[in-house]
Amino acid sequence: MRRCLTLLLTLLCLPLQAAQLTLDLGTASRQWQSAELLAHPQARDIEIPDDVSYKKTMRYRAIPLAVLLEGIAPDDHLQAVAEDGFAAEMPAAPLLEKGPARAWLAIEDPAHPWPPLGRNKPSAGPFYLVWTQPQAGRISPEQWPFQVASIRRLAAAAERFPALRPAADLASGDPIILGFALFQKNCLACHRLNGAGDAQFGPDLNVPHNPTEYFQPTFLRRYIRDPQSLRQWPQARMPGFSNAVLSDQELDALLVYLAHMATRKTP
Repeated sequence: MRRCLTLLLTLLCLPLQAAQLTLDLGTASRQWQSAELLAHPQARDIEIPDDVSYKKTMRYRAIPLAVLLEGIAPDDHLQAVAEDGFAAEMPAAPLLEKGPARAWLAIEDPAHPWPPLGRNKPSAGPFYLVWTQPQAGRISPEQWPFQVASIRRLAAAAERFPALRPAADLASGDPIILGFALFQKNCLACHRLNGAGDAQFGPDLNVPHNPTEYFQPTFLRRYIRDPQSLRQWPQARMPGFSNAVLSDQELDALLVYLAHMATRKTP
């Protein structure tokens, strides 16, 4: 037992190794080493008040993400894949904006590692997508992927995964259509639906059962707003979605989409 503890302490004290970020933007694939990014001419020190992951003010060495997205157009679609299987679906347009809400790639310096995200948890490194003034762009918690391993250009999720789509005969202004867009922005990073999606993190939200089938509406809304107020467990990862991120009207639309998809289950 003592040997195991000694080995564990030794491993925890070892310096972090340089990490690699893969960018696959369609025309070519590029690997960036953390040392290269830390020394990049556009890298700078930034401060993030109320960081989504650390829940406090954090300071990072970071690069405007747009600098690394050479050849990407605003109507392109990107996916950031984390080491734990989290797969954030992101329209490129907000990532290319210079402000007021601006996306940054924070780089963890192996010589000065970031703090752990919690007890017995790693840090948010080696690469973490953070935002300055996120409220100006209504940036959701799912648009802050940490432990990022790769960023790639893909077709939009609705094209890649037809099983996510609502009925084709819905009017363009139907709340279900809005709910579908909100699902892609806020839920698809962690969850699949009808087995469709790239996330490896959370449960499927339609098979075998849709949450609208087993949650009372009031409790489902409460769960989405503040998961820990309904179910408490130490390793919980689902963030709460405040009114600033998801208005009451948008939450209603998201739930209408989920209820609609409960009638469109794919075996």
